Amino acid sequence: MALIKTATFGLTCSPFSLDGFVQRKRRKARRTSKAPTMKFEGVDKELQKILDANMDDVAARRRAREAFKEIQLGIDHCLLKIPYDGLKMKESYEVNSRGLEIFSKSWLPEISPLKAVVCFCHGYGDTCTFFVEGIARKLASSGYGVFAMDYPGFGLSEGLHGYIPSFDRIVDDVIEHFSKVKENPEYQSLPSFLFGQSMGGAVALKVHLKQPKAWNGAILLAPMCKIAEDMVPPWLVKQILIGVAKILPKEKLVPQKDMAEMAFRDLNKRKLTSYNVIAYKDKPRLGTAVELLKTTQEIEYRLGEVSLPLLILHGEADTITDSSVSKALYDKASSSDKKLCLYKDAFHALLEGEPDDAIFQVFDDIISWLDERSIRKNPH
Repeated sequence: MALIKTATFGLTCSPFSLDGFVQRKRRKARRTSKAPTMKFEGVDKELQKILDANMDDVAARRRAREAFKEIQLGIDHCLLKIPYDGLKMKESYEVNSRGLEIFSKSWLPEISPLKAVVCFCHGYGDTCTFFVEGIARKLASSGYGVFAMDYPGFGLSEGLHGYIPSFDRIVDDVIEHFSKVKENPEYQSLPSFLFGQSMGGAVALKVHLKQPKAWNGAILLAPMCKIAEDMVPPWLVKQILIGVAKILPKEKLVPQKDMAEMAFRDLNKRKLTSYNVIAYKDKPRLGTAVELLKTTQEIEYRLGEVSLPLLILHGEADTITDSSVSKALYDKASSSDKKLCLYKDAFHALLEGEPDDAIFQVFDDIISWLDERSIRKNPH
């Protein structure tokens, strides 16, 4: 999840010169509208051309994923070495009520009975087809049915890449999709849990706030309840950003740091982030940045309304999302059943970017928590 830290634009601009500022930034954005692409060893020119395409359109993202998935899922990462024999996996495309074609995937144990349904909400810029694949396999191998979707504009779902015109619309899309999952007669009697990672933690919390009685619990992994202070611009820059976003919401004008460096502690795993070829890695779009700021402000204000069973997990060295607000969520949530796990020296990507033993410790904490609450709700 990446946002904004800069004082390099806006501070020297008078409000009366906003039009000139907009035009300059529009020209600059057009010159630098595409994120640099990675060259992969052993990839032929034909495949490299597919990977080098502009990923703004979903057709390009779908071509890249299809052409690259065998290489992508064969990398040397503990998540993707998790065996998936005995799992039933299904990928689907379905047009939602807003007329957008949404990609979704499910992972189910083939033989053992299901303990519960886990609905996964991915992070900013991400997709449920890369590292999420390994997370889902691990949970499904432990007896859980895992369901995930790519939000509109992300991964393999339709929409302009990386653009969030309305965070509430994403939340409504997620509710629509997961409600259909839960209405399946095979799953209706099972406990159901939300699992939100980073920005997906904000999605999961907003889903709960809209459906306060619909879920048996939520797992929040480094949730985006508040963006770390040094990732947010000064007040004046933020006001200019909000103003310009009304004119150029889709433009990629917001500078960002190297998110892989900030999120992944393990250096070898950090290098592997480039294999997530359909992730949004460009500068955040202005409209998206404003929506994320507004959403975190709203969630921080409404922490006391959170009432479902909670497992909150956060790295103490996370410089992307603010772990102090995870502590505040734990303190302020009205939930009677809540647990906070803080991991010393851990960065943002707890299940992807830490040393192997640390990753599997986090998994153990998650699965133990799920097991206890699934058995309690479903004793037979």
